[in-house]
Amino acid sequence: MEQPEKIKISALQMCSKIGDRFANYKKVQSIVERELQQDVDFLVLPEVWTVGWSCEDFVSCAEEINSSDTIKLLSDIAKAYNTNIFGGSFIQKADDGKYYNTCPVINRRGELVTTYSKMHLYSYCGCAEGTYITVGKEPVMVNLDGVKFGLTICYDIRFPEIYRAYRVAGADVLLNMAAWGLKKPIPWESLTRARAIENQAYMVAVTQSGVIKDDDWNIGHSRIMDYVGETITEIKDQKEGLMTCEINFNDMYTYRNTCTILKDIRKCYEVKSV
Repeated sequence: MEQPEKIKISALQMCSKIGDRFANYKKVQSIVERELQQDVDFLVLPEVWTVGWSCEDFVSCAEEINSSDTIKLLSDIAKAYNTNIFGGSFIQKADDGKYYNTCPVINRRGELVTTYSKMHLYSYCGCAEGTYITVGKEPVMVNLDGVKFGLTICYDIRFPEIYRAYRVAGADVLLNMAAWGLKKPIPWESLTRARAIENQAYMVAVTQSGVIKDDDWNIGHSRIMDYVGETITEIKDQKEGLMTCEINFNDMYTYRNTCTILKDIRKCYEVKSV
């Protein structure tokens, strides 16, 4: 399919109720019914919105992909609003008994197109994702309506290699769907912007908001940035709802053709140690 000149994209920020999938389903439905515009082409959700950032609850909230209530809900929304959905992530129980932090991608017809499983698992500073979750095998770039999206989840943002691989493969939009902690504001603000700038690509960085437990909170600053790192739209602080904007690919490709940074990449960066 030929790439469109423009698309309209929305991203959803929410505070998930820990360990309660069905309460979180109701919240997503409520936000969508209240705020999603009928002409939106793409909708993006945050990481583990079905369960919240609680590694200890991941297994109890896991779903098999063929019988997933999460995918059923997102499929119904996609068909009702004629929109493509990047479903943040849910905890997938695979046939081999392993668990994955998985993003489902659903087209306008409500069909599951592909999935991406998080490749880098955060197991530091009191988090133990790697204890419960298995590492995803490979990056996934998906072409929907003629637009190429590179998929990443949360901690993946610290690894620029995956984003450069997407850009070299032809990505137009980079996605990072997160449940990012409030105590790490500088990495969230800096790394999400850097990935847009260094790859000359639109960047959708959507995270959860609200309290996780005790004094642990999500950062709640979701943003969509353009190919030079300028913020187009954002949801600040702990608000819940949608942010929506238009993306212009003609502008991006004009800039890429003027500033051809990929041509300056060296084949080898072997370090000379002296």
